[in-house]
Amino acid sequence: MSRTKNDLKGVTRLGNKKTVYADRYDPSVLETFVNKHRDTDYWVTFTCPEFTSLCPVTGQPDFGTITIQYVPDRKMLESKSLKLYLFSFRNHGDFHEDCVNVILKDLRALLAPKYMEVLGQFKPRGGIAIEPYVNYGKPGTPFAALVEKRFAAHSGLRAGSRATPID
Repeated sequence: MSRTKNDLKGVTRLGNKKTVYADRYDPSVLETFVNKHRDTDYWVTFTCPEFTSLCPVTGQPDFGTITIQYVPDRKMLESKSLKLYLFSFRNHGDFHEDCVNVILKDLRALLAPKYMEVLGQFKPRGGIAIEPYVNYGKPGTPFAALVEKRFAAHSGLRAGSRATPID
């Protein structure tokens, strides 16, 4: 089942030889393509081990790993556009908790997924590592119940672990 040009009409950044990197937060760089397997529920996981944002108070850089997992509905997230989007946080001042919530809200608005979760695993600053987690399940579907289950299971991370979200 190959892709047609119509399937990929919103994908403009992939294959572009001259990539432009945003110097500030920019959700407009995100692109999607058609999910050709809507009859099957499946997980898509993106891991960005080099996420960077700025502390909104000190302006110092914060480094972390962002893990995004989702169950697609009609749209899929194009990975290069996601890279450019996450890179756009590089000069953006926000707390870790704000970053993961903004990412979830932007991607949820773009994709309307059946389910999505975002985990931030930030490097320690001042001796404390911060790992905010947020998730969403489409109301009226079995994925709404998954929100509670995965959220409750998330508290099961062991102190000091750098694990991905619990399945």
